[in-house]
Amino acid sequence: MATIKDSVHDHIAVEGVAEDLLDTPAVQRLRRIKQLGTVELVYPSANHTRFEHSLGVYHLATRALDHLGIEGKRAERVRAAAILHDIGHSPFSHNIEGLVARHTGKFHDEVEDLLTGGEVARTLALHDIDPTRVAALVAGDGEFGQLVSGELDVDRMDYLIRDAHHTGVPYGTIDTGRLVRELRFVDGELVLADGNVQTAESLLLARALMNPVVYNHHVARISKAMLRRATEALLSSGAADAETVRRMDDRDLTVALRDCSESAEFARRLDDRDLYKRAVWAELRDVPDDIVDADHEEIVALERDIADHANVDPDWVVLDVPPRPGMRESTSRVVVSGEVRQLGTQSTLVSALRRAQHEQWRLGVYAPEEATDRVGQATEEVLGLDLDALVVDVRKSINTTLDEF
Repeated sequence: MATIKDSVHDHIAVEGVAEDLLDTPAVQRLRRIKQLGTVELVYPSANHTRFEHSLGVYHLATRALDHLGIEGKRAERVRAAAILHDIGHSPFSHNIEGLVARHTGKFHDEVEDLLTGGEVARTLALHDIDPTRVAALVAGDGEFGQLVSGELDVDRMDYLIRDAHHTGVPYGTIDTGRLVRELRFVDGELVLADGNVQTAESLLLARALMNPVVYNHHVARISKAMLRRATEALLSSGAADAETVRRMDDRDLTVALRDCSESAEFARRLDDRDLYKRAVWAELRDVPDDIVDADHEEIVALERDIADHANVDPDWVVLDVPPRPGMRESTSRVVVSGEVRQLGTQSTLVSALRRAQHEQWRLGVYAPEEATDRVGQATEEVLGLDLDALVVDVRKSINTTLDEF
């Protein structure tokens, strides 16, 4: 058994298959992938890694299994999945995942190809564990897959408190002890036991507060968008293919971006924190539906049109359209008076948080500081926006009262 000191959970005891998996190259690679990607450009201490997070997920999964009374081979498969759940991440975590997936067809939780060969496969075989069953757990399939990837998963519990700890913000604090202790399986569904509506709400609220302050902070979004653009340039140049990029770590990708002439300027700007500025920061209600729902090819075409209208280099325009607001956690199941119900039907807080998500949503258009005025005006014309101000940070006409809560 190995005992590892963790900044969030104190001492974590790792044993069995999980201990043997720790020193495989696939898991050690996670030491070189930052959990929050470019968010450290906003919060300098947010340089924790996917390796730390994987240990935390293992720790919480082990506690959950103990409380649920799950032992033997079933428990070992879940523990293996907890340690391995992030090995499919590309460099800088989620920042370039969509880009890589467009080329490879694989997202970070589609890891079967990574589990069936090399040291990971040999380690699982030594413990008589089927890699395909572990891959299914990582993808959230089956009853026990809900523990690793679901609405009440231990992955979410760990990253919220870990991200809050390392950024220094107070919003991601949740009672993981109670959450883990109150988990139950009812007819194959992972639920929170009776009397835990507020426990489920705490998870929902933590995520809702972390989104605008950390995950979708405007500087974080700008740097992520610039990293995606740089990586697109790297792939288009032929200097690297998507499958190679998928298996790089943060350092590998940074060096590749610096060494490629097509991406070098973006790499320099990211290195020096010489970031683009907001030319447009528009609310959801001001953006036409066809723009909100545009696919990648349509967004690329719009970027070119905006650059043409502004008479600037196409590399100077980055259009950042986030997905429509969604709240997966609201479908979490809680037991109320002996009946399993969706959190969204029991919590008045859910509707208020959904409204807040819509109000916080922003379309971003980014450009070098000297070009923001031209690019902003061109964006209004090309996208058909009718804005009172190009950059809107203050939400207007909010009439929510405490009665609604």
